[in-house]
Amino acid sequence: MTVVYFDSPMSDDDRRRKLFGGDLFVYSPTRHSLELVAFAREMAEKAFAPHFPPDAQHHLAGREYVDVLAGLKPAFINHPRSKELVAGMLADLGADLAQTYFDVPRLRSMTSEYLNAGLTLQFESHRDTWFSAPMSQINFWMPVYNVEEANVMAFHPPYFANGVRNSSRDYNYGEWVAHGRTAAAQQIDTETRKQPEAEEEIQREPDIRVITPPGGILIFSGAQLHTTVPNTSGKTRFSIDFRAVNRRDVEERAGAANVDSGCTGTTLGDFLRATDLTPLPPELISSYDTVPA
Repeated sequence: MTVVYFDSPMSDDDRRRKLFGGDLFVYSPTRHSLELVAFAREMAEKAFAPHFPPDAQHHLAGREYVDVLAGLKPAFINHPRSKELVAGMLADLGADLAQTYFDVPRLRSMTSEYLNAGLTLQFESHRDTWFSAPMSQINFWMPVYNVEEANVMAFHPPYFANGVRNSSRDYNYGEWVAHGRTAAAQQIDTETRKQPEAEEEIQREPDIRVITPPGGILIFSGAQLHTTVPNTSGKTRFSIDFRAVNRRDVEERAGAANVDSGCTGTTLGDFLRATDLTPLPPELISSYDTVPA
């Protein structure tokens, strides 16, 4: 059974335990999530001017479109204001900021029947834990503009406790950072970078799709199997996501059960404390940093 909690007053400790068990949490827009969405819109609308970002795909050639994203996305990711607003969001949601570490917020763009590679890649069924994420990772997601069932994510709850044969055994996060991530802007029409994927057919229906207004927040475990729904809406979906861990969970190896992830390396070096942006202790990160067999 998967429970979807809406605007739950549950404590962050209790919420994380529910998330590690496969439940989903949805929250109405908060002050800081609305500010983060407004900031993303400001940057996107300036970058795509004179075109409205969800419609810009109908006015720009592929290379031109990707060139805009190649400037927009890192500018948003690395802007100090983005991190400041993420910390504010976590406070809005009751997280203990002294114990909570997050990675940089990413601005995602999923075009509609147009591009599907690199900076516009629409992910097939996967768990974030296939990509070297810790089992204690919690994901936060929100739309920047209006979304619908034809351009969001689909969750596949029966697989939360059941493994899927996959190629995560071939993935190491350190190698991806060194060679894969930097090549994103060169992937225009075809995705050639090797990433973890399912090696068996996924029964995708029935699924769960969550629709929130811009700035509404969806929270789920990094171990949730989910799929980017093929976007047939006619508009590019813009969304923001980031990940977080609680330091106690990391130290205690708490989190969702690992039912099928075989990757090596760790993403924990990317996480920053919400109070002062300091990273986790090096010895704690290295304890997770496994190497390929």
